[in-house]
Amino acid sequence: MARIDTTQLDIKEKMVDLRRVAKTVKGGRRMSFSALMVAGDGNGYVGAGLGKAAEIQEAIRKGTEDAKKNMIKVPLHGTTIPHEVIGEFGAGRVLLKPASEGTGVIAGGAVRAVLEAAGIRNILTKSLGSNNAANQVLAAIEGLKQLKSAEEVAKLRGKPVEQILG
Repeated sequence: MARIDTTQLDIKEKMVDLRRVAKTVKGGRRMSFSALMVAGDGNGYVGAGLGKAAEIQEAIRKGTEDAKKNMIKVPLHGTTIPHEVIGEFGAGRVLLKPASEGTGVIAGGAVRAVLEAAGIRNILTKSLGSNNAANQVLAAIEGLKQLKSAEEVAKLRGKPVEQILG
């Protein structure tokens, strides 16, 4: 898959999770930080990344860079998604369901960050698996990767868009 050029996009970053992690070595515990970051332009582009470092600022910077590297384009249908989908990553499963205008983003903290960064304004979600923030974020991204617009489906089936939409 081609990497998205993030230099032309107006990207906003959001920290989803920051953890202090410890590695036990011969002399005791080595502390470091792990930052889960989400980056998006609010117009269909979103990415998530994990950064690890000895200092918080460095972990955040690394996580943001990783998020920008792993950007995807989300096909939007107005202010929602084109169809229902379940994203899975590890033990995390997230159901993403399109919603009518005025519904808002009905999602938990980790998934909400991804959807808002992508620019989705009306959606219903449900976490079906792990409560781990990293797995939920990556499951939401996987779900968004699976989305196809009506135009894409029509092209795949060799039919007009009107026939797909019914």
